Formats: sequence, C-alpha cells, structure tokens
Amino acid sequence: MSNMKKFLIVFLLPVCWSLSVAQDNIIDEVIWLVGDEAILRSDVEKERLNAQYNGTPIEGDPYCVIPEQLAIQKLFLHQAELDSIVVSESAVINQVDMQLNYYISQIGSKEKMEEYFRQSYSEIREDLRDAVRNQQIIQQMQNKLVENITCTPAELRRFYNTVSPDSIPTIPSQVEVQILSIYPPIPPEETERVKERLREFTERINTGDASFSILARLYSEDLESATRGGELGFLGRGQLVPEFANVAFNLTDPNRVSRIVETESGYHIIQLIEKRGDRINCRHILLRPKVLASDKKKALNQLDSIANLVRTEKMTYQQAVAYFSQDKNTVMNSGLMMNERTGTSKFEYQDLPQEVAKVVYNMNVGEISAPFVMMDEATNKEVCAIVRLKSKVDTHKADLTNDYQTLKLFLENKKKNEFIRNWIATKQKETYISIDPKWRGCDFMYPGWIK
Repeated sequence: MSNMKKFLIVFLLPVCWSLSVAQDNIIDEVIWLVGDEAILRSDVEKERLNAQYNGTPIEGDPYCVIPEQLAIQKLFLHQAELDSIVVSESAVINQVDMQLNYYISQIGSKEKMEEYFRQSYSEIREDLRDAVRNQQIIQQMQNKLVENITCTPAELRRFYNTVSPDSIPTIPSQVEVQILSIYPPIPPEETERVKERLREFTERINTGDASFSILARLYSEDLESATRGGELGFLGRGQLVPEFANVAFNLTDPNRVSRIVETESGYHIIQLIEKRGDRINCRHILLRPKVLASDKKKALNQLDSIANLVRTEKMTYQQAVAYFSQDKNTVMNSGLMMNERTGTSKFEYQDLPQEVAKVVYNMNVGEISAPFVMMDEATNKEVCAIVRLKSKVDTHKADLTNDYQTLKLFLENKKKNEFIRNWIATKQKETYISIDPKWRGCDFMYPGWIK
C-alpha cells in the first residue's frame, strides 16, 4: 500500500541531485542533440559516477539509460520554459543546504568533500543548485500536466471488474493502535548536573582550554552532528525549534558560546559559525538529563495497574487515556496514534515506532499490552507506555468495499503515468533529435528517439 500512496511516474528516472564529480582526461563530445540542447559524453560519465557514489542502481547499460534520462529531462525543462514554470529560490536553497549537510555528514568534513569531488565548496554548491532547481521545475511541470486527471466511481468499478486479478494491488497488513504514555520525572538534581556540565564546557571554550568542535565530538548526545563537531549546516529559522532558533539567530560573535538553551530534546549550548541572509550555520552540544531507574520502575508499575483496571472493566481504555496519559499528541484522541506519512490512523508494521511494532505484532484486537519502555521519536526521551490494538486487517487483495480510496489512487496514478508516456512520445515527434551513431545501439524505453 505504501507504494500506491505515492504519485509515481515509474518510467522517468529522477533528476540527479548529486554533484558533478570533476573528472580528468575525459575526451568530451556531443553525443545527443535534443532541440537546441546538447548532451555531452562528460554529462553521461558524471551521472554514472554520481549514481555509483550514491548507490543508485541503473537498470540496463548506463550509457543507454543515462542519455535517455537526460533527454527526457530536457523535454520537460523546455516545456516548463514555454509554460513559464518557476520555482521558489528559497526552496531550492533549503534543499541544497540539506544535501550539502548530508554529503558532509557522510564524507566527514567540508574539506574532505572538496577533496573527494575535486571542486571548491562554492563550485559544488553551484552545481547542486542547478540540479535541484531543474528537479523542482520538472516536478512542477509533471504535476501541471496531470493535475486534472482523476477517475469517477463508474470508471473505478469498471476497472476493478475487468482487470486481471493479478493486477489488483495487494494491501499489506495494517493496524490501528491506541497508546497511553507516562514520562518518568527528571529529578531536579539531574537537570542541574547536566547544566553544570554545559557551564564547564562553556568555560573551557571561552578560556581557550578546549575547542567547541572537539567537545561536541566527545560529549554531544546529538550523534549525527557530533561526528561533524556539532555543526548543523545552513538552516532557516523555520527548520529549527523556536527556543533554539531564538538564541542561535541572536548570536553575533563566533568566538563566544550561547547561554544554555532548553528544548524538548534536552539542553544545548550553541556557537555561531556563519550567517548568510536568513540562514545560519552553527554548532551545538546537546546533553539530556537521564531518568532514574527507580522512577522508570515506578512508571511501569503505575501502567501495569492502569492496564489491570481496564482489563477488569473498572474503567474503559479511553477513560484511562484521558486520566493518565501524558502524550499531548494522542490524549485528546483516545490515545489513537496517527500515521504522519498517510494522514490516517492505519499503520503498516514498518511505519510504527520499532518498540510499538514489536509489542503489537502478536496481539489480538482489543488486547492491552504489558508496560514497556520506548524512545519518543520527537524528543529522544525515554517514555513508558502501554498500547491497545484497536483494529487489524490482514494482508489481502484490495476490494471496492474496504479499500476504495486506495484503488482510486492506484487507478489515478496509472492514468497519470499513461498520460506522461503519451506526452513524451508526442514530444519526440515534435522535437529535433540527433544521436551520434556510436550511441544508437540501445534498447531505449522510448524507441521514438531514432527517426
């Protein structure tokens, strides 16, 4: 079902977001012409290396697949220019920053990234900016082409009644889960211990006894940024939680350290690296107060008692959630967990938090679990919980009664894919296309390239 909830143009290979790796000793030549746009041999080689670096599989000969991919992109970009499609430059920049931060996290540092790609940071950024902009333009162009494609109830019934049973999508097992959560209290002395540790770090940094980045690598509990010396990369205010953003964006001296900042994730100190317009790059060190084992045990015992009250029908599960649950996201909804990916209360097992999935996998509908400990994905804090399995639907072939919306989306995506296929075939006929004879011996997805 997860695959059917996406709009997939399955035959289009995505625009590469990655970087054009500088290559030595490439003898360049024009291998395709699409309208007045050239595809170079070096373009193909760069995309092949990008795919290799990113672990992106290429089905077939890359020297056939990639030129066709680039040609399809040029058809969309040309149509987007005719239709005056534009994208938000701030959205492009945000995507570029996220991608650069990812590269740095994977490679180790900005300097290592420059060494790997044999380009300066500014050159890498500019290449990536062009690629991301094109990708967003193409996506908008595709969306515009298919925005009015829908299916009527009569079309859906006709499709369902005439299509081969093998073509009907399979719906994986899905569950609805109600959760009751209790957050064990953090003792004041534990909070003070964490703050005192951060004050010690601040003193060492301000006196030159230690560098912020080294302390972040050694002690920060934000493990992802810790590997980069606490560096977060360029982010806009809206990409940071308000408490953190308010302090970070007020920093002016890169040599000083912020006051201690409390967020849902824990306690931070922040150091400015660079401001660039409405974005900021900074380092931080995160420490989290720890729950005492005795308080965790007390919360688990309380949950066990609550579960027994429900099992013996002294209160309903909904009442128990209203009285005891401390999960602000579910308490007003009888504890019902919502799937952010789909916007519904139904989950496939892989979409649930790992600890919840393990607990509910062998439960029966209406059953209440034993208490367990899990990590709150939003805050990375330990929380104690019980869950009730509200409903469960086993793996089955989609049917019109129970899976109408899923089938509707499936048919609409099928129609959209067919429309785009036909659109590309039409554009092939209308566009001047020339392919170097040495590059024609391919089994192209679209035979219309060679006229």
